[in-house]
Amino acid sequence: MDLKTTRWEVDRGVATLSLSRPESHNAWTGRMHTELRHLLDAGNNDPEVRVIVITGDPAGKTFCPGGDAAALAGHAERGSYDAGTPDDLANPGYGIRDEYDADFAYFLGLDVVTVAAINGAAAGVGLALACWCDIRFVAESAKLTSAHGKLGLPAEYGLSWILPRLIGHGRASDILLTSRIVLGPEAADIGLANASLPQGDVLGAALDYAHGLVRTVSPSSLRATRQQLAYDATHDNPAVSVRDAQARLEQMMSETDYREGAAALNERRPPRW
Repeated sequence: MDLKTTRWEVDRGVATLSLSRPESHNAWTGRMHTELRHLLDAGNNDPEVRVIVITGDPAGKTFCPGGDAAALAGHAERGSYDAGTPDDLANPGYGIRDEYDADFAYFLGLDVVTVAAINGAAAGVGLALACWCDIRFVAESAKLTSAHGKLGLPAEYGLSWILPRLIGHGRASDILLTSRIVLGPEAADIGLANASLPQGDVLGAALDYAHGLVRTVSPSSLRATRQQLAYDATHDNPAVSVRDAQARLEQMMSETDYREGAAALNERRPPRW
């Protein structure tokens, strides 16, 4: 696919996916969503890619401020929503469980770990995108908001499902009911972000974290643990989680990653993944 609104780079197991419409501050369009899904699908099917870091083109001075203003005006004029995506849209993460087969819920079906490097404002769909990632690093100056309440819209893209699971029902209710702005330090304090850093340090911290995962955690363990977290988010039965873990343990102890991990431990050396 010809990339017009995103950029993609792969380095030693870590892919960097940049939302890149700097002339519009990286605002969201159907084309951007199409490219995002295409790249997530490509990365998820590439055995060399274990972590995808998603960030905003720094020239755009935000992460993603939500939908493009012209597109929003078009929705209002039509009186209906047009996603602006083609019929042959890529479906990363689909086909694993029915619960994952929807926009952004498909993140739960990915095998790769996703890390959001929120290097500026994230509003509406931009906030949703960040929330569906596994890990979030945020700039201290970044303004995060659902924004929907001030546009006369509902909470978007499953924010009413994912946000309470990240920060608890009370805090999520406050943020979604008011559509207020949350700055980076508060996001870290309430668990919406894993860390809040100066703006220039956000992407570097996210990449360091991602490369640390690639270097120290076995590919099969990283994939399995991510699958467990996603699966367990969609049920409330602890016995199901335990049985699933036991089945995975039985299978993974026969695989090469376990043999290498055990050998590295006995030989007191770093594992060679």
